[in-house]
Amino acid sequence: MFRTIRSRRVAALAAALALAATAAFANPVDAGGKGQPDPVRFATFNASLNRGAAGALGIELAAPGSAQPDVIAEIIQRVRPEVLLINEFDFDPAALADFQANYLSVPHGSAAPIVYPYTFIAPSNTGIFSGFDYDNSGAAGDFTPNDSYGFGFFPGQFGMAVLSMHPIDHANVRTFQMFKWKDMPGALLPDDPATAAPGDWYTPGPELDSFRLSSKSHWDVPIQVGKKTVHFLVSHPTPPVFDGPEDRNGTRNHDEIRFWADYVGPGAAQGSYIYDDNGNVGGLQPGSMFVIAGDQNSDPLDGDSIPGSIQQLLDHPRVNTKVTPSSAGGTEQSALQGNANTLHLSDPAFDTADFFDGFPPAPFGGAPGNLRADYVLPSKQLRITDAGVFWPLSTDPLFPLAGTFPFPSSDHRLVWVDVSHGGFG
Repeated sequence: MFRTIRSRRVAALAAALALAATAAFANPVDAGGKGQPDPVRFATFNASLNRGAAGALGIELAAPGSAQPDVIAEIIQRVRPEVLLINEFDFDPAALADFQANYLSVPHGSAAPIVYPYTFIAPSNTGIFSGFDYDNSGAAGDFTPNDSYGFGFFPGQFGMAVLSMHPIDHANVRTFQMFKWKDMPGALLPDDPATAAPGDWYTPGPELDSFRLSSKSHWDVPIQVGKKTVHFLVSHPTPPVFDGPEDRNGTRNHDEIRFWADYVGPGAAQGSYIYDDNGNVGGLQPGSMFVIAGDQNSDPLDGDSIPGSIQQLLDHPRVNTKVTPSSAGGTEQSALQGNANTLHLSDPAFDTADFFDGFPPAPFGGAPGNLRADYVLPSKQLRITDAGVFWPLSTDPLFPLAGTFPFPSSDHRLVWVDVSHGGFG
């Protein structure tokens, strides 16, 4: 699976042969733009395209043939989503362009190249030092990732990007990177157990006033599908672990998920407190179509998130959950790996992440097992015609693309949903 394209001639021949092999995933836009764009495949993929130093991802993607990006590109080529969120892509616009040119545009095995002419990428809160002692370690000037607006060792680490075959309405994109947690009514602010005052983990005053809700960012990216607009609402809430009894990451995860629940309504009043990075106030216009996507780091029944966190979206009156993306591979791996998975309550067919199952040493802490962490959730105006998780069975020739820990691609799986709206005419 890990390979380098040796010549343009070989690549061109492979691309031609691959067109027939990938016909099952073809769509009108990808096939040449003819016909009505219906259904449309939306997807999310935490692709683990993060690196340990600023600029390292850009250097790697500037040339073809790097093993892990090759696998990520092949997975995308085989599923062929038309609108895709990539989580954990370090903020680097040039690297995103190189990922298209050197990986997505290059065939992999029988998988044909795929082209996304429209993209959106913006800064992330990760690795931006706040100047405050957010982790209450007693040192505000130690420049640790825990004292940044979002966990990261450099600005933009673990960022995200949107790729689309359909035009992006850049003029009306809304970003919420700067939105302050304290400005969410009834915010689930973490409590310092060493004091009597409630909700005071972050010191009231300048420290609390500075704290941003989004560990990365929240984006409303309008996608023009035919004559209709679908708002692609994307984010990547912090994992609800790696903290202490105050549960500062768990409470933040809960409210990062709640942000979209409030943003989509059902009425304008529910999101009236929200403001974007340009100072515009309010949530999504009532009646608008949307797809919420991202690694939400929250399983409905298992793992460490606060109970009910993801249910804020799954039980939302405007969200369509009639079809749940699933895979046979998730069920198989849960049984094969055992350990923590044997205690789970959620259906393993819905799992989207292959996490530690046993009892690893620090810094990983306890073992959550495989979880449903990644979601693609359309609004009820959109009919779900198909859905899935790219997690092949171990007998499938494509299984090495996903694999198991230690994984060659990512500990997450690509999740996709096909939605229809009468041709989007």
